[in-house]
This record gives sequence, C-alpha cells and structure tokens, in this order.
Amino acid sequence: MKPLFESFEDDIEIYKRANIHTPPHLHGFIEFIYISKGTMEIGVGQELYHMEKGDMAVIFPGQIQHTQVFDTEKGTGLYLIASPSYAGSISDTLLKKVPVCPVIKSSNIHKEIQFAFNALYEEIAKNKEKGRDIDASSKVLYQSYISIILLRSLPVLKLTERDEKGNGDLIYRTVSYIASNFTKEISLTSMAKDLYVSPFALSRVFSGTFHTNFNRYLNETRFIYAQSLLRYTDQTITEVYENAGFESQRTFNRVFTEKLHMSPREYRKIIRQDLENSTDELFVSTMGSKDD
Repeated sequence: MKPLFESFEDDIEIYKRANIHTPPHLHGFIEFIYISKGTMEIGVGQELYHMEKGDMAVIFPGQIQHTQVFDTEKGTGLYLIASPSYAGSISDTLLKKVPVCPVIKSSNIHKEIQFAFNALYEEIAKNKEKGRDIDASSKVLYQSYISIILLRSLPVLKLTERDEKGNGDLIYRTVSYIASNFTKEISLTSMAKDLYVSPFALSRVFSGTFHTNFNRYLNETRFIYAQSLLRYTDQTITEVYENAGFESQRTFNRVFTEKLHMSPREYRKIIRQDLENSTDELFVSTMGSKDD
C-alpha cells in the first residue's frame, strides 16, 4: 500500500486491516471505509462520527480526516481508496461538494455496493497476483465498479457545497503542510514562519483541534508512514526511519515501542508472518445488504 500522504493519479487500493488511530491528514482520493468488526470514530473536518459494524464512511477528496478507536475489541475494516479519475462523470460532484455526514448506516447500504466491492476486490487481486499494470481495459472496469458504489451511496448522503474558504484556513493549511513536509526537518517555529502565523496560534490548532502537540502529531504521522514502509517495502530499518523523517534511530525506536510495545524489527517479522498466514476475506462475507 502506498502512503496516503502522496498525491498520484490513476491509483487504486482495496484491502482489509485493523482499525487504528490515525492523525488528521488529507489526500486527493475518494475513500470508502467499511467496518467489518468492532467500532470506530471517524473525524472529518472538525466533526466526529461514530461507526459500528456494517457501517460505511465515504470521504471525498481533499477532506481532512482522522480515526479514533476506543473499542477494547480488536476491530477490522475494509478500505477502498481511489483516484477521482475512477469516478468518471461523478468526479465533478466529488470535487465540488461534500457529505454533511460521511457515514452510511448498515441498514441503508445497497446490495449492489456489496457486489461492486467483491468484484473490484477480486479483479484487483487477480491483476496484482499476475503482476499486471493498470491498462485501459482494467481502468474502465474499475471505473464501472466504483461508479456503482458511488451511485448507490450518493442518494443516501446529503451533499452540500464545499466551503472554498476552508482551503485557506489554518486547520487545513496545518494538515496540508505536515502532509507535505513530515519527512523533512521541521519545527513548530519554522512551520509557523512558513505559514505566516505565530507559533502560539499554530500551537492552539494542535492542542485545541487535534488534542495533541506539534511533536506528537509529527511523530504520529512519521510513525504511520514508517509502518507502511516496514510492511510493504524491503527497505532496511535505517532507510525506513530516515525516509520517514525521524532524526535518529533512537527516537524512531522509542516512538515505535510506545505505540506498539515492540521494536520495528519485531513488527516487520510479525506482520510478514501474518500476511503469509492470513487469507483475504471478500466483502460479501462480512457485509449486510439492502434489497432496494
């Protein structure tokens, strides 16, 4: 899986993973999150929404989002992330409007969403197994499935016009700045200077909106990126912490141990074993449906 902080065209991912805390971030994709087990809170903008088993969230491109997990039960979710180009003619709506509430309750999820997710999952898995790139015919097929999901989701979601002023506010600029610069050497002072605000005003965004401080937010962002590098690449531990922006391996190990109670090397070993031993589940095996 490619990190969510990158911006690239014609990409699509569908996978199952544990529901975890993620710091506020943004990207240029349309994203669907389906809760197959447990509960999760998803934050979009400054609002927080509760999700239970069978619920699905739809996050439009450019929306600030984060997730929180308070459930003691280990929850899992199915995640579909795709470039707006896969939405076809609907992409214009995705870029001009946003949902008032991004969560669709399980009772309102149409059975054709279930079909499209299963078909898309199987097709992408088959192409990846054979090492195929996304060609024109594959893109048309993927676009068809995503259009089905969107066409059955949008009528349930109440849409409103995007607040264009939002792209200029400090919260948006803060998330965007971290997403673009977290691998570099940055500080609260240097960031405030680049954003033309006072360090005090910027500090209030982290404490008041994100309920954390600058250093913790930055390390959390780097940690999540490092996790993806450990899981999906063959980079060495040194390459991982350097590419994720950590200034030293000591800091990297400390943050990792605080989060997962294990070293990065132990995490990579365990996650590789899990990937080898696990069997992928189809969307239909966990998802309820609505007949019409």
